[in-house]
Amino acid sequence: MSSEGGATAYIVHHLTPLHVGEGFWTLHLDTLFFSAALGGLFIWFFKSVADRATSGIPGVAQNLAEMLIEFVDNQVKDTFHGRNDLIAPLALTIFCWVFLWNAMDMLPVDLLSAIGSLMGIEYLRVVPSTDLNSTFALSISVFFLILFYSIKVKGVFGFAKEMTCTPFGPKLLPFNLLLKLVEEFAKPISLALRLFGNLYAGELVFILIALLPPFIQPFLGLPWAIFHILVITLQAFIFMVLTIVYLSLAHEDH
Repeated sequence: MSSEGGATAYIVHHLTPLHVGEGFWTLHLDTLFFSAALGGLFIWFFKSVADRATSGIPGVAQNLAEMLIEFVDNQVKDTFHGRNDLIAPLALTIFCWVFLWNAMDMLPVDLLSAIGSLMGIEYLRVVPSTDLNSTFALSISVFFLILFYSIKVKGVFGFAKEMTCTPFGPKLLPFNLLLKLVEEFAKPISLALRLFGNLYAGELVFILIALLPPFIQPFLGLPWAIFHILVITLQAFIFMVLTIVYLSLAHEDH
């Protein structure tokens, strides 16, 4: 019983955020800190590459930046069918930022929490993707952009007509509206829950492996870490592509 209690306390400790406030006004300070730090890392990396860019033989950093830009640009060209200079930078930001969020899962489970304990920080959850607040905040931001461009491109009347007259025509207006509302609200919910669920499960597996005897951990931890590299990259890619697709649909004026 004591072993089970210790394991439960260990899991709870690693999955409990550093927070202030109560209820709706609770702030997860660790999520805010690591999200801002990783966002700053993304900006610093691309700015430093841009400042030192050369037309000669590029360095490793410039090659990486150009590969990322070309990769995202190809996705936008293949998926987005409108004209908007915001989409490619937005897609690049989302892919890189979410990837960096997810990549925090590759750090040893006890590393940053141990450093936090030395600084008097009791709880520290270091993977922003495992916090439903962060994934929903990002998906809701995308949702607002979808609404904004839907109204901007189609006009208020066109957007209202699309919401009430598709897919079954004006005679089934209430049914059409219900279906469209479910469809629109499903977009941010699915974006947020897909990212959160996959990374939360991955972090939990790492925590469970850390509870095993030390001589077993490498045999399970290493294969899972290698597989998880695919997961963190794929989840960032899916979030980016779905964002591009949703914004492309918002720009389609039927």
